[in-house]
Amino acid sequence: MRKTDIVDHGVPKDARSVAAVALDFDDGHRVASHRHQQAQLLYATQGVLVVGSAEGHWLVPGNRGLWIPPGVEHWTRMVGAVRVRTLYIDPALVSARLPGHCCVLGVSPLLRELILAAVGIRTAPPADSRDGRVMALMLDELDQQQVLPLHLPHLRHEALQPLSERVLQGQGLELELGDWAGQLGVNPKTVQRWFIHDTGMTFGKWRQQARLLTALQRLALGHSVLEVALEVGYNTPSAFSAMFRRQFGVSPSEW
Repeated sequence: MRKTDIVDHGVPKDARSVAAVALDFDDGHRVASHRHQQAQLLYATQGVLVVGSAEGHWLVPGNRGLWIPPGVEHWTRMVGAVRVRTLYIDPALVSARLPGHCCVLGVSPLLRELILAAVGIRTAPPADSRDGRVMALMLDELDQQQVLPLHLPHLRHEALQPLSERVLQGQGLELELGDWAGQLGVNPKTVQRWFIHDTGMTFGKWRQQARLLTALQRLALGHSVLEVALEVGYNTPSAFSAMFRRQFGVSPSEW
């Protein structure tokens, strides 16, 4: 393992099995690729996190959290002024119900308040104390959170790399399957097969996820719904809003 693989981003120096740490970042700040020995929940109380690993990209809006199992190498980029409240958890305490891969989790009002309370706990508390019960209930509540569809898997096929990089930069989101095939000089069915092989998604589903993740970043920066709809390839804001509501249950303006 490289010496730079495991880094200290506010991880407490003592032997606590569960710790909560507050970290605030400016817009555009980047944390280079690294990993932790502990499991981690990256929870944004404000702003948006973009996190990448070998498996793809995740977008973490405010009041959601990214679950990162122990040892997973990842990098982070901040969109807007970001307030992060991070949980570090001893792998021995990780519930078998929590996924063995990175994923975005909903954060219930109860879990939010427990995380904020845990930030103020500076030492390992006795299990039968108030602080000990806060930590125990926090782990129980974490185990109950819903996985959210905010993941964009990587495209691994070499021919797809240039176009996928454009999409990750928020460009070319209006291109259809036939456009990709034309630029690559192959049959659309071939491109569709590559997508399903690499991601388990059709081209249409992958592009929708890319549009959604780009849209959330633009909305977090204060762009209007009309601007965002056009930027991510929709002809009308109503079509964009319908897609957004299907995913989140609220309109972009309500979000």
